Amino acid sequence: MTGGPVKPRRSIEALRLKRNAKLRPTSNAKLRPPAAPTSARRLPKAERREQLLDTAHDILQAEGPQALTLGYLAERAGVTKPITYEHFKTRPGLLIALARQIDDRQIEVLRDAVTHAPPRLDRVARVLGTTYMHCYTTVGPQWQAISAALRSESEMDAVQQEMLDRYVLIYRDALAPFSRLGSSELHLRCVAIIGAAEALARAMLVGRIDEAAAAAALGSLIVAWLTR
Repeated sequence: MTGGPVKPRRSIEALRLKRNAKLRPTSNAKLRPPAAPTSARRLPKAERREQLLDTAHDILQAEGPQALTLGYLAERAGVTKPITYEHFKTRPGLLIALARQIDDRQIEVLRDAVTHAPPRLDRVARVLGTTYMHCYTTVGPQWQAISAALRSESEMDAVQQEMLDRYVLIYRDALAPFSRLGSSELHLRCVAIIGAAEALARAMLVGRIDEAAAAAALGSLIVAWLTR
């Protein structure tokens, strides 16, 4: 029986050691970092901001504004603290952004309701009154909690006024087709209507009147002020 030449034992051992050395990681080898958790995967900035605000909304509902810090938000959203600081800078910045998100969503509901209302003053007035009060019963407690948490922040006063001004413009545009008033006078009356709406909503939140009564009062007020 014949075969190839037999390799010396030393050379065989040397090859085995060389092969094992290739398989063994060196001490300075870089290890691949673990995959990021699903919630921390890279998102476009706008989507990440929306995710953070939705998480903040959940915290606000479940635990109140005192729990809403940038660090806790990062923990709950599954991201690092620098991400929450990049988006909101400070805790007041987070609360103000959350207030804006809440208001934006309610504005969208209001505009949709007005768009689908029958084109008559009494029907549009009813929709405006009903939607405004329902907004307060839906998010009013959260809004009040944010306002209380930001009572010492001067920026919040400007934000609240900005939001009221948005409602004035929506009411003015919705009511203009049914009014013979000049633009300036109509705008002024809508400022007064929104002021009355806020007073009715506050009375409703403390239990002095119910939602239906507040909505009916606001609707009748709109009709009365637009027909004089």
